[in-house]
Amino acid sequence: MRLATLRRTRAGDDPPGVVGPVRLDRRTKTLTRRLRPGDIALIDHVDLDRLAAEALVACQVAVVVNVAPSVSGRYPNLGPSILVAAGVPLIDDVGPEAFGQLREGDQVRVFQDTVFALDGRVLAKGAEQSVESVALAMADAREGLSTQLEAFASNTMEYLRRERDLLLDGVGVPDIKTNLEGRHVLVVVRGYTYREDLVALRHYVREYKPMLIGVDGGADALLERGLKPHLIVGDMDSVSDGALRCGAEVVVHAYRDGTAPGLARVQELGITPVVFPAAGTSEDVALLLADDKGAALIVAVGTHATLVEFLDKGRAGMASTFLTRLRVGGKLVDAKGVSRLYRSRIPVTTLILLVLATAIAFVVALYVTPGGALYREYFATDWDHFTRWIHGLL
Repeated sequence: MRLATLRRTRAGDDPPGVVGPVRLDRRTKTLTRRLRPGDIALIDHVDLDRLAAEALVACQVAVVVNVAPSVSGRYPNLGPSILVAAGVPLIDDVGPEAFGQLREGDQVRVFQDTVFALDGRVLAKGAEQSVESVALAMADAREGLSTQLEAFASNTMEYLRRERDLLLDGVGVPDIKTNLEGRHVLVVVRGYTYREDLVALRHYVREYKPMLIGVDGGADALLERGLKPHLIVGDMDSVSDGALRCGAEVVVHAYRDGTAPGLARVQELGITPVVFPAAGTSEDVALLLADDKGAALIVAVGTHATLVEFLDKGRAGMASTFLTRLRVGGKLVDAKGVSRLYRSRIPVTTLILLVLATAIAFVVALYVTPGGALYREYFATDWDHFTRWIHGLL
């Protein structure tokens, strides 16, 4: 907690607590774009996931107030542990009425489990979470994990039934102008550890020059690293206008019925996109597109790789990610695997031999060229002056 970014009342003040402006939104991903250090974040997020919690911590919020339970007990979600470990107070399950009591920018005071107006009125009251209470809730949630696994399996079968033709035969994948045939493709999602993965892959990107696909905000992540995406894929809810205007081909992810909420925004920018109707997530669409268009290798950054991550998103649609990875098969590699296994194609011995050859060529040039003879004469004169200076000091 950075005390310089918020105002705490001191001992003897009346009343105690943390004072700051409220920023509220029912979509945590949307709220994090407006948050500033010292703000009090009011969210509506059942089973707060890791990605949302990390974004809140990065915004340096003073307090997080959740109108819903941050741990419902369905499965051991990762978000609350991240908040409390970072020292961010979490007031949990204050009830949906808080959105009617508070407005954007209202100054409030938070003390223990209660949100007060500055005149002392109680605006919301919940449960203050601690490291111990979150750990206990996680232990209870693990007991319900088998139920979530059954639901996940059921959702997987339902998705397979609806998207069988797309998964098995690629039916419905649109044509694009960007040529991916036989190329390495780097798919970037602004998800778990994407910054670290991009840093670890910098040598791979420099040497292999893969085609770059940004999934929504993943396009901005690429631009932050000085890399221009070739394709931007997604429902366009978290990508910036600047990224959309960077010159990349844009593929708008639509619902299966053809409805595309992000289409109007892209068209308003003067961009003519490709529309890809498909169930599942935007990262699934990007992987299926790369596979269908002949990518030789697909390297995934920030995507979901483990069962815990699938469940942590808390969406039935995550079953599509599981099946998409089965569909893409052996050509899909996680960024961490590439960074651990990648070695430069230029062996160290080759570099040593190159340096030795350069040194030998330089010495030969000194002895067989007129310019080399002149340099030797200058060096001999300077060396003579240097040795005489040393003798003079002695």
